[in-house]
Amino acid sequence: MNQKMKKIIKWSITMCILIILVFGIGIYALWHNEISTLSSITLLRDRNDAHEDGAVYSMHVKGDFYLDDFVKQGGVSNDTELINFITTKLTKNLLKMNIKNPEIGCSSFTVHSKTNDVLFARNYDFSKTNTCIVFTDAQKGHHATISTADLQFLGIDPNKNLNGIMDKVIALAAPYTPLDGINDAGVSCGIYMTYQGDKKTIPTDQNTDKPDLTSTTLLRMILDYADNVEEAVKIASSYDLHDSAKTSYHYMVADASGKSAILEWVGKTDTTDNDGNARKLVVTYNDQDDTIGKYEANSNHQVITNFILQPNYYHNVPAQNKKGFDRYTQLWNELNKRNGIVKDDQEAMDILSTVGRRNWKNDDGNGNTVHSVIYNLTDKSMLWVPNENYNDPIDIFKFDFK
Repeated sequence: MNQKMKKIIKWSITMCILIILVFGIGIYALWHNEISTLSSITLLRDRNDAHEDGAVYSMHVKGDFYLDDFVKQGGVSNDTELINFITTKLTKNLLKMNIKNPEIGCSSFTVHSKTNDVLFARNYDFSKTNTCIVFTDAQKGHHATISTADLQFLGIDPNKNLNGIMDKVIALAAPYTPLDGINDAGVSCGIYMTYQGDKKTIPTDQNTDKPDLTSTTLLRMILDYADNVEEAVKIASSYDLHDSAKTSYHYMVADASGKSAILEWVGKTDTTDNDGNARKLVVTYNDQDDTIGKYEANSNHQVITNFILQPNYYHNVPAQNKKGFDRYTQLWNELNKRNGIVKDDQEAMDILSTVGRRNWKNDDGNGNTVHSVIYNLTDKSMLWVPNENYNDPIDIFKFDFK
């Protein structure tokens, strides 16, 4: 081989290496946070189809997931806009996705422990599905958070484990679809269906001059930005709410001081509440809920399931026909047995287990409790159990911000 040919080959190889390096540097510059996040996805518990258990994953979100950009653009007013935002920012338009918001059940309560810790308890009721515990870091203006996402909401097959890199890329959207969570200020929040409307469920769909939020993005805003319940209420009051997937929701939020509130968007009565644009936010605080009932008036804790709590909302509907009223009563009975004080996080989990849906009357098609969690707002930790496996040590997870 002559000297000239050797030079050409050497130059060609050098150029190829440079192109690969430039391409690699470009990919890293564009995707380095996302690549780090993808590499953090870990299978915590495999599926058990015989028990209707989906798989459980964890994911540590590295760096910015563009929530400030989301706020600057005025939020989003529907799931399509949210999908467009996520695919542009997180997947750089390389991968399309969809968001599903199926009809879910759920139950929650707040309570104090004997050591005066403030606890926020939550069951998430649905069918078999994969879940992901999502960790985000504290950044300027943002709290560190831990939340739980249902991966089926992102269009990931609930009957299979995450299937390759594409499913993992879709999972990058999980910070925008939390169902419940806690931040490092000791604020916790959860979302629950309400089945509002006469003949069919009508989503809340406010349209004023305020910026816009969808169901789970409101919860994300509270987790990232709220230092306490009042700030959470201020966030909710500052936006128009647009419920997702033709479904209606209410929320409960609590903080480390022991203050809690239930956030409901309501019209007139259940038979006339058919205009989602006409609904207004009503906030019921735990120390100002005398109008709700005697249990509520005589306690500093709150319980929420799947019916609207506002008095006189339901028209000729027997209490037992309200969605989740039986679970609501059961939780109050358990709390009243203890005079509103539990021994510790584990006893609060034991109370949640009494309304686990595998052994509970099925009034809404949600036969499973997918996860149960106790958020300790005092020491900023969580006790988390998947799929009603309350007595299996390998299914009892504990997390905190350390």
